[in-house]
This record gives sequence, structure tokens and C-alpha cells, in this order.
Amino acid sequence: YLWKQHKTREQRRYNWFKQWMLDGLTIKQLAKLNKTSASTINRVIQYWLKQEPPELRDLEKVKHLILDGTYINHRTGLYVVMDGKEHKVIYGDYGISETGKHLKTFYEQLQKAGLNPLSATVDGSLQQIKFITEAWNNLVLQRCLVHIQRQGLSWLRQKPKREDAMKLRDLLLQVIYIKTKQQADNFIKGFKLWEDTFGLEIARSSNRGKVFSDLLRTRSMIINALPNMFNYLDDPEISKTTNALEGYFGRLKQKYRIHRGLSPHKRKNYFKWYLYLKPI
Repeated sequence: YLWKQHKTREQRRYNWFKQWMLDGLTIKQLAKLNKTSASTINRVIQYWLKQEPPELRDLEKVKHLILDGTYINHRTGLYVVMDGKEHKVIYGDYGISETGKHLKTFYEQLQKAGLNPLSATVDGSLQQIKFITEAWNNLVLQRCLVHIQRQGLSWLRQKPKREDAMKLRDLLLQVIYIKTKQQADNFIKGFKLWEDTFGLEIARSSNRGKVFSDLLRTRSMIINALPNMFNYLDDPEISKTTNALEGYFGRLKQKYRIHRGLSPHKRKNYFKWYLYLKPI
């Protein structure tokens, strides 16, 4: 009976921690709600923040990934992997920058846990692409179409004055609406026509003004992304964007703002617990 009573008490206190994490309740609010002292609530929260959530599990079943990172404090990032089919977070870590050392370790941990995906939807980070394809060399890569469109339109400006920029902008506006192979072929043909008309001349130009340089960057981005832009048309379970993760990051940051005074060590475990308790 005493053991059962103790277990019930610990479960109740674990629920306080979950309310603090997921509902964004303050210590004062939790104390009032549960008719206990603020110091007791604080001790419970500090206890769980010193622990880590359970180990990764059942990753063998996950075959299609969405990966992306977001900055939380200045240049300190949170990097997360989501099941592209279920739109459920399976792993993430705080303190990760999209550099070789961090990403290599991140992917190695997933490999050890049994993850062996068929595809991964990613943004345009060269380091990310390099190390994820080294980890799983038969992986089908899908470039996030929203990242491509958003970055390209930003570089080309809202109302470009150059004809080459206007034509390329019109092409980029089509990207996220491509749903068939015929539409993808039309985009590729359209870009090839643009490249034949403007691309080679742009590449040879010595102009390095800001507007022209951004046009050049847009051209290079599309050329590099094109081989992995439309793989989702071959498999409906491949996500064409990382939007599901971006939406998740927005919800996470809303909750984190309430508790943003955490120390770096506790901050790391805060995000581990959040990803574990709120995977969707």
C-alpha cells in the first residue's frame, strides 16, 4: 500500500512537470492549481530537468524524414528530425549548429538507434546534405520547395526591373504548386529556356553589383537544387517541404518564451523533454 501511494504521488508530481512544460503554466499558477507550495513545485521541476527522457526507440519503422534547425538563443540552434509520414518528431538536440562536427555526431546517434531511412527532406545547407548522404549513402534527397522559392524570391526582389530577373521570378512562383511530372517537366523546360536565353551571359558577366550578384546566386541555387527538387512525385510519402517542422518550431518557441531564463544545461534538457512529451 505504501509503495502504491508513493508511486501515485510521483506520478502526480510528474504531471506537474508536464503541465509546466506543455501548458506553459508558471510555478505560481501550478502551486495555486494543485494547492501546494511554490517551492515544492520548483523542486519537482528542477528534479525532472536534471533527468533525461527515455532512449530513442522503434526508429527502424521510420522511412521518410524531415530535417531542419532553428535558432533559439542568438546563434545556438535546435536541430530536429521528424517522421515525414506521421509528422511526429522522433529526435532532436539543442546546442547544434549546422556544421560538420555537430551534424556528423547527430546522424551517427540516429544510426546507432537503428534509423535507416529511404528519404530525407532538407533545406539547402551544404553541410547538412554532405553529412546526411555520408551517413545513408542510398538516401533519396528532397530539397524543400518552400526554402527554394522563399530564398529565390527574396534575392530577386518583389518588383525586379531586369527582364532576366522578372522571368526567373515568374518561374519560382510556380514551384510549390507543382503536383504532376508534366508540371515538373514544364518547370525544367522553362528554366532551361531561361538558362539558354540569359544564364550563360550572366555567368560570363563581370558585373558584381548587389542586384546582379543576387540574381547570380538565385541561378546557382536552382541549378544545384534541380536534381533533388521533384523526387516527391515518385513517392507520395516524401514531403516536398519542411513546413511541418517549421510549424512545430513556432509552437515550441511560444512555450519556451515563458521559461527562457533557464541555465544552458537545463535548457538542453528542457528541449529534450519537450520533444519527447510533445512530438506532434
